[in-house]
Amino acid sequence: MTEHQQAAVAGGRRSAWREIVADFSRDVRTYPFGWSKAMMWIFILSDLFVFGGFLAAYAGARMAATQPWPDRGHVFSLTIGGAEVPLLLIAIMTFILISSSGTVALSVAASHERNRSKTAALLGLTLVLGACFLGMQAYEWTHLIHEGFLPSSNPAGASQFGATFFMITGFHGTHVVIGLIFLARVLLRVLRGYYDRIGTWEQVEVAGLYWHFVDLVWVFIFAFIYLI
Repeated sequence: MTEHQQAAVAGGRRSAWREIVADFSRDVRTYPFGWSKAMMWIFILSDLFVFGGFLAAYAGARMAATQPWPDRGHVFSLTIGGAEVPLLLIAIMTFILISSSGTVALSVAASHERNRSKTAALLGLTLVLGACFLGMQAYEWTHLIHEGFLPSSNPAGASQFGATFFMITGFHGTHVVIGLIFLARVLLRVLRGYYDRIGTWEQVEVAGLYWHFVDLVWVFIFAFIYLI
């Protein structure tokens, strides 16, 4: 290879590196997929392993228990008109949370249309439903503690039930609180026209992804802890 050819090859390599550096410095997206959305997907996938580990621990504790496992239909029942209705509160909580997943999906669809008022109204409704769910969970915990159910023991059977129940539902409840704070922040920015000014409404979709994750996890918790 002649000196001229070597110089041409070296120049071509330097030019290629300059283009790569320029792309990164301009923050140009190769694919139409925002960093915040990508990071949320990574967080969801990693958190799925955490919840999966907790549910596996619940199953292991139940199989290892030497005492009878509490009857969930009785433990989580409500008395209405003198009659005991199994899992009524939990069914209402589940319906509310699944409904909130629908309202947040509609808010994301409205954000794609850049409809500020509709997006804000649906996000507000999602917040109300999420707060209702959280209030009912607080009532459930208060009622159980009053009945003697604690992380270390319970009057209805195996002591492991209390530890795993409060750990899993408490961890999920923490995620609900974080989700409500996240949604409230997004709602305020929608009302102030922040996303119109920056030219993207992607954060509404990111908040929706997180809230769908919270709802999906609750479906598994409902099945594992309350039904099976």
